[in-house]
Amino acid sequence: MEIEAVLPALMFALVLVGVLSGYPIGFVLGGLALSFGLVFWGPEVIPALFFRCFQVLKNYIYAAIPLFVFMGIMLERSGSSERLFHAAHLLMGGLRGGLGMATIFVCTIFAAATGIVGASVVTMGLLALPPMLKRGYSKELAAGCILAGGTLGILIPPSIMIVVYGPMANLSVARLFFGAFSPGLLLAALYVAYIAIRCFFQPQIGPAMPIEDRKAVSLPRKLYLAATGLVPPLLLILSVLGMIFLGVAAPTEAAALGAFAALLLAAAYRRLDFQALKDVTYQTLRITSMIMFVVVGATMFTSVFMGLGGGDFVKNLLLAAPFGKWGVLTLMMIIVFILGMFIDWIGIVLIIVPLFTPIAATLGFDAIWFALLIMVNLQMSYLTPPFAYAIFYLRGIAPPEVTIAHIYRGVIPFVLLQWTGLILCIIFPQIILWLPTMMFGQ
Repeated sequence: MEIEAVLPALMFALVLVGVLSGYPIGFVLGGLALSFGLVFWGPEVIPALFFRCFQVLKNYIYAAIPLFVFMGIMLERSGSSERLFHAAHLLMGGLRGGLGMATIFVCTIFAAATGIVGASVVTMGLLALPPMLKRGYSKELAAGCILAGGTLGILIPPSIMIVVYGPMANLSVARLFFGAFSPGLLLAALYVAYIAIRCFFQPQIGPAMPIEDRKAVSLPRKLYLAATGLVPPLLLILSVLGMIFLGVAAPTEAAALGAFAALLLAAAYRRLDFQALKDVTYQTLRITSMIMFVVVGATMFTSVFMGLGGGDFVKNLLLAAPFGKWGVLTLMMIIVFILGMFIDWIGIVLIIVPLFTPIAATLGFDAIWFALLIMVNLQMSYLTPPFAYAIFYLRGIAPPEVTIAHIYRGVIPFVLLQWTGLILCIIFPQIILWLPTMMFGQ
């Protein structure tokens, strides 16, 4: 076998070995890049990698990452999700599967406000899991609702994934934001439809709230709770995205506005004090540092990988797939899905974007459409073992009677629904492209 084929395969194999050994992926990627670079190019690889990383990190759009992270964590601390779920609980609890559908609804709004899967899953696990179990919901259905809804945070804008993906693929973050709306809402609709249909035929797994509980709270009170829980997060989301759409501000400046608005919302809900601000700032620093370490490590890895001929190797391998460009697309989606079982989405994006984007362009695929197919696919990385981070988040805060087996069984139908959404986006590209085209033109 030629060395051009051996080295890329060896680098990918060592990435999996390093990640499975428990090392942080940023250090695995950076360490492998430095090791292979020193072996094959010598000490001059060090300044080359330094300048390459500096070139990537000075991209202004990355300044939006800590701002969006801060906005999301501050919103979670403000208690707006608690108000929103309480209102949705009262309004939808009378339906079969109503608490499950309310969970998806709140997760969808919360996803647009935070963009952080861990925050969404933990918050909704604490809010929604106890009442669903108390009402006699199936443990599998309850866990699946929370996990599927929580993963919407990496897709529905403003999304950290989009902020990372855009500069890597040289795509407009604003276009990606608007392109992500429809597939995100499509997935939420599929989840709600599944819960409604299944609970209609199996009411014992998602019983309706007793009528006496529904009458205990008056309609004006329900509407007040809905307004105070729903309107402020929606105004924040619309202000951030509206500024981007109207051309008033770039995503980075809009993220700053969102962070400031989240502070005001926390103050309005009387949840803002020095300790809360300190905790949110510290969490923001930790999450942002983790993301940027992965960006640096992946930049080093892809630079050495491409320099050793890995790009040509992957391109030739994919283009040799049967059934033309659709066979290549199918193979790429399967590769992303499999990688998602072992590697965090940040590492996957930063590894595959430089490899797959030129191939997609060669095959004539629309760049925005292809990018969002990858992002829809990457939602599954949070739900597919062995490294299903969302499952671990939920297991950490779930009561003892909800076992890991319940959670695994609960996510299976929702992973199939995510595949259904991905296939629909492939068959009907306008699901993704209609809104960016309407907003920005061709």
